[in-house]
Amino acid sequence: MTATTTGPTAAPRRRRTRPFAGRQGGQAVAGWLFVLPVLVILGLFMVAPIAMAVWVSVSDWAGRGSPFASTTHFVGGANYANLLTGGGLAQRDFATSLRNNVYYVILVVPIQTVIALLLAVLVNRRVLRAKGLFRTAFYFPSVTSSVAITVVFLFLFTASGAVNRVLSALSLDGPNWINDPRGILHLLLGAFGVSSPPDALRAAPFLGLSWWEWLSGPSVAMCVFIIMAIFTTSGTFMLLFIAALQNIEGEVDEAAMVDGANAWQRLRLITVPMLRPTIFTVVTLGLIGTWQVFDQIFTGTQGGPGKTTLTPAFLSYQTSFVNQRWGNGAAIAFILFAIIVVMTIIQRLVLTERDTVPRRKRFVRPGQQPTTAETAK
Repeated sequence: MTATTTGPTAAPRRRRTRPFAGRQGGQAVAGWLFVLPVLVILGLFMVAPIAMAVWVSVSDWAGRGSPFASTTHFVGGANYANLLTGGGLAQRDFATSLRNNVYYVILVVPIQTVIALLLAVLVNRRVLRAKGLFRTAFYFPSVTSSVAITVVFLFLFTASGAVNRVLSALSLDGPNWINDPRGILHLLLGAFGVSSPPDALRAAPFLGLSWWEWLSGPSVAMCVFIIMAIFTTSGTFMLLFIAALQNIEGEVDEAAMVDGANAWQRLRLITVPMLRPTIFTVVTLGLIGTWQVFDQIFTGTQGGPGKTTLTPAFLSYQTSFVNQRWGNGAAIAFILFAIIVVMTIIQRLVLTERDTVPRRKRFVRPGQQPTTAETAK
């Protein structure tokens, strides 16, 4: 009898699959060939310019020759430090532009969102006739050239323009709108006899501007651009709200009417919550557009009077193309990009729909004790 020895069982060999082999590999190659033109275009016209702008923001390039030439040197974060902590005119202009743009965003985004929603609800009513006419009329300013609308608004808001003529008919003296650098909040305080900053507001702890200057409010000239932005953009966002309203089933509104809800309650408790994704889109587009305002300022006031309509986007252009300080101009652009990203993240967190109902909003009958499960939540 002979003993038979068996060795360890050999592991099954894995069959190597060659990439791009077979029918699926051919489909993959075809897919890459189809998207290759788009990748090349994006690389040439988006990725490469952004990479070049990043290099310019950390270099001392003066706008002559190639930014990658040996005469251009790496300066690290010196351009960013000059804007944020430099203490000179560059920092003061940057802080002034931020202040002006903050007031512009705070006033334009909420007002245009509310007006667009109300216009959409109004135009979407079943009993309304000539809906197409109203939609076209409200949307028409959005498709008109911003330069043309800016010129029209400059004529309307001159010292002897149509707006001041209407005010004079009401026995009111209108300001010299476009040339008035006074802040709205300063004007309101001046009506109560406060014309100079108190000692507590004289300190300048942030970007070189005093609290008194930060709290000046939008200038009278900036108010013209705020009115113009609301007038031109509300029609565009109205279309987004109309599309969202038409996706809401009519039975929902009818059920609320059967339950006794009036028009305001249906709008506040049913329509607006169901429009949350559209509201997020409208607010996001509004934030991006208002932080990038440029063409109206370029056409209208060039940042004046007294730099009270200066915005970061226009300051970036002016610093780069006029003053030939390309490093500072690129740094302003990237700081503006960071601000837009942070603001978008914050408003996304605020508007995120949560599955759990807050305890204060849970329905509990009078005299009924909450269950153990509800208490544990």
